[in-house]
Amino acid sequence: MIVLNSNSAVPLYLQIYEQIKKSIVSGQLSEGSKLYSTRSLATSLNVSRNTVESAYLQLCSEGYIKSKAGSGFIVEKLDSMLIAKLKREPSINIEEYKTKLPDVNYDNNYKYNFKYGDLSASDFPLSLWKRISNKCLASIDAEMMTSYTSNKGEEGLRIEILDYLNKSRGVSCNPEQIIITSGFEQCLSLLCQMFRNTSSKIAVEDPGYRGVKEILYNHGFDVVPISLEKDGINLKELESCSAKVVYVTPSHQFPTGSVMPIQKRLQLLDWARRVNGIIIEDDYDSEFRYNSRPIPSIQGVDSKDYVVYIGTFSKSLSPSLRLNYMILPQSLLERYDKLFSTYQTSVPIVEQKIIQQFMHLGHWESHLRKISLKNKRRHDILIHSINEFMGDNIIIHGKNAGLHVLLEVNNGLSEEELIEKAKEYGVLVYPVSIFWLQKDKYTNNMVFIGFGRMTESEITEGIQLLSKAWFSKNKRIKLLNK
Repeated sequence: MIVLNSNSAVPLYLQIYEQIKKSIVSGQLSEGSKLYSTRSLATSLNVSRNTVESAYLQLCSEGYIKSKAGSGFIVEKLDSMLIAKLKREPSINIEEYKTKLPDVNYDNNYKYNFKYGDLSASDFPLSLWKRISNKCLASIDAEMMTSYTSNKGEEGLRIEILDYLNKSRGVSCNPEQIIITSGFEQCLSLLCQMFRNTSSKIAVEDPGYRGVKEILYNHGFDVVPISLEKDGINLKELESCSAKVVYVTPSHQFPTGSVMPIQKRLQLLDWARRVNGIIIEDDYDSEFRYNSRPIPSIQGVDSKDYVVYIGTFSKSLSPSLRLNYMILPQSLLERYDKLFSTYQTSVPIVEQKIIQQFMHLGHWESHLRKISLKNKRRHDILIHSINEFMGDNIIIHGKNAGLHVLLEVNNGLSEEELIEKAKEYGVLVYPVSIFWLQKDKYTNNMVFIGFGRMTESEITEGIQLLSKAWFSKNKRIKLLNK
């Protein structure tokens, strides 16, 4: 018996379809059973004949019934045992599922969260962004919205990026070499596909950004860990391995924060020349230099086409934009065009237009000046607070650049113990061990401190609490009044 609910949001024909299908799957309607004619069922249910016909046609298209001349609609043969095996458990009610989701971000249980990656909400130019977004939406016509874009990204945006990089990072290229992507992961994934038939090994800094290692592993590459010196990657180790591609973060090594000097950059380029290799230069937070001028990018001093340059808007504008770019050397551009000629840019055209206008109108450079000053204040307060409250008990790695530092804590506690002690005082700090491939080389007494999302007072108070958590036996700390 079919029962219809006229108040339901589910169309009547779907209600008929679902109930007949259920009867067939359960075996209630067996093979060869004849269904009511569309006219008689429509009369019985007091619905239009078109409604019943729509339900029957859907059942026919899925193979549950067939139309037989002179006999109407007949139930098809189904393997009941196979149906039983394939039958899904009933889906959870979505409202019930929502009630099961945690309504608390556990990070927010801690007032002092030295998390890396997130930026301060107050630093994002929201009102300005909305105005530019509205203007861009008003200027885009229907033809543009219904067309595919270049597989490299909007030319206007690529020209703006080129202009900025040429002035700020010494980058030298033409707009055709710039590829707009939806995040760093896509940049590296595209490169992996380009290197697939030319190299089986890729060298990486160790410690280094673990996302790189995961992407390389997922694409089937052998990852060769190369240890670090105080000024960046160990060139002797790189020389001795057979890899011809190396990934580096020379402007602010992740996570140690070391800066590769110009001499070592030139030596790295010489290595690429001798082995006919490729350097992947990730310049992810080069905008933030606090007590010295930025060193030119490796790409900017490369005259022989050995460098792939990767940049991002994530660390200086917003990680949620998922907008990166890479600059390919001419030697790889032909390979990119051959492999990805039918690909489309994964970044929506509206978002590209907004960024383009944001840069073209001068807001990008203004924004960088503003947040560089703010982050310098955060950085300087962080370093001052660490020196004041922890003194010689701490070694700071990676200061004067970027949005994080590493703290090497000399109190006999392991990394895990340092993190747990901090939690007892309401402070979140993060592990460094996750960035190491050769974990036996890690001293296991460091923590990762990000400061991009914190206020100046939170930084000072958080460091005071860390000092109390880690050194309360050796030193009395007078806590700030809350």
